Amino acid sequence: MSRIFSVLVCLVVAISLQSCGPYSFTGADINYNTTKTVQVNYFQNNAPIVEPGINRDFTQKLQDLLLNQTSLDLVNNNGDLVYEGEITQYYISPITATSNSTAAQNRLTISVSVRFYNTKEPLKDFEQSFSFYFDYDGQTQLTGSKLDAAIDIIFERITQDIFNKSLANW
Repeated sequence: MSRIFSVLVCLVVAISLQSCGPYSFTGADINYNTTKTVQVNYFQNNAPIVEPGINRDFTQKLQDLLLNQTSLDLVNNNGDLVYEGEITQYYISPITATSNSTAAQNRLTISVSVRFYNTKEPLKDFEQSFSFYFDYDGQTQLTGSKLDAAIDIIFERITQDIFNKSLANW
């Protein structure tokens, strides 16, 4: 009796999921019948303060996210989905002060301007700026591995926001 019950439960679950249509665990809303490729153009660093290498790192992080969360193929040109833009801001500012007029806490902020083109559904095209920050102790120098970790956290958030805006149906 319990075996029949288990089979019935599995059958009901399978039918329920089938009736919901295509489902993506990443939240991507992509018609894979028409959309096969993604193109991520190199994001230039046009910020007034230039941190070497972040343009390459950002471009790579966006490519990796799209490859890991979709079934699209990465191409260099004529992509069905195209991402392009530039890093527009990179700056550190104090956010709290001590009684000695020194920074108790600092904030690294990075902004990226993105242009997204969906050649299959042009109504989904957009141009928008995405920004995020990392707060750290004012007595700490943000260099080396600490800087790399901060930039990684910022880029993880920005690339996920770009993915959500361009491909998630939320």
